[in-house]
Amino acid sequence: MNWEQIKGNWNQAKGRVKEQWGKLTDDEIDQIAGQRDQLIGKVQEKYGLAKEEAERQVDTFATGYSA
Repeated sequence: MNWEQIKGNWNQAKGRVKEQWGKLTDDEIDQIAGQRDQLIGKVQEKYGLAKEEAERQVDTFATGYSA
């Protein structure tokens, strides 16, 4: 699924984001509001990952996501 579809279905996607990255708080997930770059930044920050690894994880999540 492409990121625009995830962004459009963000309310449904939030639960799966929380499952994937449990360190993210509900408030942080709400603030991300479907913005790919913000999700990458938060994953990078919370998990101490390099930007490339955070991008890879988010892209893998998007590829496997279905509404």
